[in-house]
Amino acid sequence: MRIVAFVGYPLSGKTTAAEIARSMGIPVVVMGDVVREEAIKRKLPMNNENLGKIAEELRRKYGKDAIAVLCLPKIRDAGAEKGIVVVDGVRSIEEVERFKKEFGDDFLLIAIECPEEIRLERAKKRMRSDDMLTIDELRARDRREESWGLKDAMEMANYTIENIGDIKDFEEKIKALMSEFLKYVEILIETDIHPTESEEKVVNAVKNIFSDAEVKIERGKLTARAKDLNSFRELLRRQKILDTARSELTKGKKGDKITIYLNKQTATVSKINFTEEDATLSPIKVTFRLQNVSFIRFLDYVAPETKDGKPLKEVESL
Repeated sequence: MRIVAFVGYPLSGKTTAAEIARSMGIPVVVMGDVVREEAIKRKLPMNNENLGKIAEELRRKYGKDAIAVLCLPKIRDAGAEKGIVVVDGVRSIEEVERFKKEFGDDFLLIAIECPEEIRLERAKKRMRSDDMLTIDELRARDRREESWGLKDAMEMANYTIENIGDIKDFEEKIKALMSEFLKYVEILIETDIHPTESEEKVVNAVKNIFSDAEVKIERGKLTARAKDLNSFRELLRRQKILDTARSELTKGKKGDKITIYLNKQTATVSKINFTEEDATLSPIKVTFRLQNVSFIRFLDYVAPETKDGKPLKEVESL
């Protein structure tokens, strides 16, 4: 599951960015809702002062990543169906580190930059109960969030977007970036480890083909997830078996999934040999799940058509 979080100073456009993502059908988790829910429980007015005090209290009591931890169940539930979820409201380095610990490379951080004069003007137009209406109030809010590590969090961002133009310009930027995040291939790997086989060799066989595979072994069964297609693509080209691979991938297509079977023994020496499901000693079953990637695009990227053994046209990205 891919997690995309927006980070930025108050009124920089984080919520607008999240709403743009929502309009694209992407589920959104607003971190501030955890604090607002607590204010409702305590029957406190929904203003900047009360929400700030509650946030500070939660961080003192449960740690600086408290809001992130409280949001984890919401994030997992929201992203279960689509495989992607947007998080609005990251404010500290500890929250970023918590998300990175939980989701690894599937967590992407986008910093939104906007000058304070533009942000103040937005506050005056929006007139929300917890907004700031003077430059001093805005700077005080900025300092409070900086004390949580906002600056450090923004410096860790994978991408930075400026929000200084009109809403249409900002919307185009967000949609363009989110469209790229929606495209990915999830690789699911399974195989049995027989008593006569070395567990270490089987793990290495999987990693020889999919270098980033995250492997789990339980009761003699190996399962793994991966995203990196580079080793697989490179081996197909090195062995000059693109036509065979294209045929096997086409044969294994069913809906948005493509399933192939690889010989486990040849994989231990970094070679790809396609085999059948009922092969001796259990083959490595590989399922590619396409997310917003067309089958033809995937096929042309992994195993393009060839002439005289050479690709007619290389596709550089999904």
